[in-house]
Amino acid sequence: MDWIKRNLVFVIGAVIALGLLGAAGWYSWSGWSANNARREELYQQYEELKRLTQLRPNPGDGKKVDNIKMAQEQQQEVQQFKSKFTARLRPIPSLPPGTNLTASEFSAALQQTIVELQREATNNSVILPPKYRFSFDAQAGRVTFAEGTLVPLAAQLGEVKVICGVLNAAKVNALDSIRRLRVGEDDKTGPATDYLDLPGLTNELAISVPYEITFRCFTPELAAVLAGLANSEYGLIVKGVNLEVATTTTAVTDAVTMSPVPVPMIPQPSVPETYRSRYGVGGEGEAYRSRYGNRGIPTYPQPVQPTPTPLPMVAAAARTGPQPFLTEKQLKVTMLLHVVKLLPKT
Repeated sequence: MDWIKRNLVFVIGAVIALGLLGAAGWYSWSGWSANNARREELYQQYEELKRLTQLRPNPGDGKKVDNIKMAQEQQQEVQQFKSKFTARLRPIPSLPPGTNLTASEFSAALQQTIVELQREATNNSVILPPKYRFSFDAQAGRVTFAEGTLVPLAAQLGEVKVICGVLNAAKVNALDSIRRLRVGEDDKTGPATDYLDLPGLTNELAISVPYEITFRCFTPELAAVLAGLANSEYGLIVKGVNLEVATTTTAVTDAVTMSPVPVPMIPQPSVPETYRSRYGVGGEGEAYRSRYGNRGIPTYPQPVQPTPTPLPMVAAAARTGPQPFLTEKQLKVTMLLHVVKLLPKT
């Protein structure tokens, strides 16, 4: 203790030096550990860079080729295209709109829509089947509907109205049928020609609902239908088209008809009335011949039938000018299209 008292300053300095040495050692050890960690991280980054440079395509060297920047630009282009594409996939409004529907509201909207579609078809000279209800035969005469079917039926009614609007605008010749998906027990009682057996498609982005329409038209009307579907503000996508020659239409031919000149009728000589009553067919002459034969009965010469000479056929004047290269025929078109509806954003 006396030595410590005599060398107190030295002892305090020694303790401080030891503390500093310990702090320096700890600092060095922690720095060494951090350096090792950074070395491992750098090694991992180097291995990742080596792996990326060996990929095809690779990120590039950052000077002449910068694939990362190009990928970012392409991602922006995809986002812009997605924005434009979703703008063309507006949801088709239901008839009637809303989710809290009653049976009376849907029944009234259904009857009104059927009347409107029939009137539009008449105004555009589109022939419909008798008393056609546009695939809603099972619901047209009802005042009550299966539970949980009003909202999907209202959505289908709005989609059918949009599809028929395209057909009426194109002025097709006739609409044979529209087929949709079954949505409830009521549809099991309807005619089979109103429904499709194809399933709807759903993914993380949208729902695709199929429809099949059959109509009759010529090629200009078919082109108008395809253009109307392509230019629609709703998501109407054509999946397939089947064309057949319509068998119910009589084709108009341009053949030249040959009209013969009528042959005049030559009158035949008749048997005089005296011989007819006395020796002719029937009457007393027939009874006398059957009893005594032809003795004493003068024979009347039979008239010679002249053979008419046929006159030459006279043909109509031949058509002049350009002749048609193709003869247009009415087509029976069966088209499968999907109504694409985007899911709400989560």
